[in-house]
Amino acid sequence: QVQLVESGGGLVQAGGSLRLSCATSGRSFSTYNMAWFRLAPGKEREFVAAVIWSDSSTTYADSVRGRFTISRDNAKNTMYLQMNSLKPEDTAIYYCNARHYMGGRDYWGQGTQVTVSS
Repeated sequence: QVQLVESGGGLVQAGGSLRLSCATSGRSFSTYNMAWFRLAPGKEREFVAAVIWSDSSTTYADSVRGRFTISRDNAKNTMYLQMNSLKPEDTAIYYCNARHYMGGRDYWGQGTQVTVSS
């Protein structure tokens, strides 16, 4: 069982920055692929970024590439999302996701609200 707790959301002006954290409990964090998703009002859940368990390689949605940086600290069992040059369209609830590299169920956090004012 893996528990995920997001933090770091808030209200920021356009052009500002925030850093989200996803703290995990349970065993073997380093063997989980980790990702961030977001859900904006009236929209479907959207993939934001992912970091792979084996070599920490990363992938990004086109909408955030070059502005957001995903990372993980296996020693701290924590994943991060550094968000720079924020835009009002980045406003959403951001969710942390984990899936073991061998497959199986997805784990989700409770979400953290990010609001970007224009």
